[in-house]
Amino acid sequence: MVRGGGGGGGGSHRVMGRGGGRGGLKSRPPFIPHVPFDLVLAEPAFPPVKGNAANAEKEEILQAALLKRNQDLSPSQSEQTAITNLVAKIQGVLDNLIVSPGTFDACQIEEVRQVGPFKKGTLLTGNNVAEIVVVLKTLPTKEAVEALGNKVWETLKHKDHKEVLTMIPNDKGIDLSSPEATTRILVTTLTANFRKLDASIHMELKVVQAAHSAIRHTRWFEENAHHSSIRILIRLLHDLRRRFHGFEPLTPWMIDLLAHYAILNNPGRQALPLSLAYKRVFQLLSAGFFLPGSAGIADPCEQGALRIHTSLSLEEQDLICLTAQTLLRVLTNGGHKQVLGIEGNSSKSDDTFSVSILPRPFLHPS
Repeated sequence: MVRGGGGGGGGSHRVMGRGGGRGGLKSRPPFIPHVPFDLVLAEPAFPPVKGNAANAEKEEILQAALLKRNQDLSPSQSEQTAITNLVAKIQGVLDNLIVSPGTFDACQIEEVRQVGPFKKGTLLTGNNVAEIVVVLKTLPTKEAVEALGNKVWETLKHKDHKEVLTMIPNDKGIDLSSPEATTRILVTTLTANFRKLDASIHMELKVVQAAHSAIRHTRWFEENAHHSSIRILIRLLHDLRRRFHGFEPLTPWMIDLLAHYAILNNPGRQALPLSLAYKRVFQLLSAGFFLPGSAGIADPCEQGALRIHTSLSLEEQDLICLTAQTLLRVLTNGGHKQVLGIEGNSSKSDDTFSVSILPRPFLHPS
């Protein structure tokens, strides 16, 4: 508190701290994020009951249902063949442009990387889209990106005149599609070129940065997510996000890290059974894992221990939490088929359960 004298220049004043002391305000205590309750990490204090045949049978039933649902969500053999063939053809053309561009001078390619669910092995059936990042040495003008798309399209058509292939430019790069699959080419440039970008003629900075992030995310995934259960859990969580509006704010990267955490982050550092990890996701989110003040999950691909959930708005954090709480109640009371979407309508009432999301307790301050 600053108190001045009544006059202009001759008055005396003193500075008081909040606690009444002299010498200025007290500094705020450091922010220490809390870790929400996690039954897996707290197992030493809450040991599981041994020899419970009923619980063991429930776990086996849930495990079988999860594996069956994953099988249903996985791309068919024909989908896998179509997307693999299209990616191989486009990758071959792009690689050849690096080695011998010939007369093509609209841009220069530094490297080509496959990213996203196709590369990670987490594609969902019905969404046959692969992603490739093309890193340019030159600046990514909109004309250069379209010229690159036309070059790839023309080369593929020249090799096979009968092939049905469409090329559509967009704000992130190019979509090349056959009737059965799509390859999304995400265009970016060297990080040293970021400061040279002009929004009026080049791709947006946030778009080219996102493409670099996709490369980092895929590299991290390949190095750290070897266990097959992680890929299965990711596919199941993407299905939940698709069917329940409350999980829509979760990004693919959040889902990747959440699945990895649920399966591998435990005292034994051994992969949890899929059934336990699946329930753990709901338990964590219900306990406030992605709410303000939570330790959450630090982004392993960013500096400064950035918590992935801090990019969500307060409303989105609240919506994810209450959605998880609703589904956890249903799951705990034997409604795993409704949560998985195997039986009934997972968003409406059926003969046994009513799976509808609770109203939001969060009210935005006006």
